[in-house]
Amino acid sequence: VQLQASGGGSVQAGGSLRLSCAASGRTLSMYGMGWFRQAPGKEREFVASISRSGDTTRYADSAQGRFTISRVNAKNTLYLQMNSLKPEDTAVYYCAADRNGYLATGRYEYDYWGQGTQVTVSS
Repeated sequence: VQLQASGGGSVQAGGSLRLSCAASGRTLSMYGMGWFRQAPGKEREFVASISRSGDTTRYADSAQGRFTISRVNAKNTLYLQMNSLKPEDTAVYYCAADRNGYLATGRYEYDYWGQGTQVTVSS
């Protein structure tokens, strides 16, 4: 499966963005999906994951209550709605696909990665 992330940009603190991840090559419903982010000089970290059907989600503590992961399998698209953004949310955001579909939180559990989209939050 090929993944293409989009929707990043520059916003002020308190603003919102919605990231999208379009899949091609294979149907998205075959995979558990996740969002990760990587800030300069830091490790890539887990943000959120979602089951194949979309009925179960998991969030990092930093994302809980502010971000919402969702998917529309019929459109082969994954989303991340980000509200109440903070400067510390600034990072490149990556979508990823997990063949096991187990709501994985570890980066090495994912098999396919998108190219990343930059999110910059200014104070």
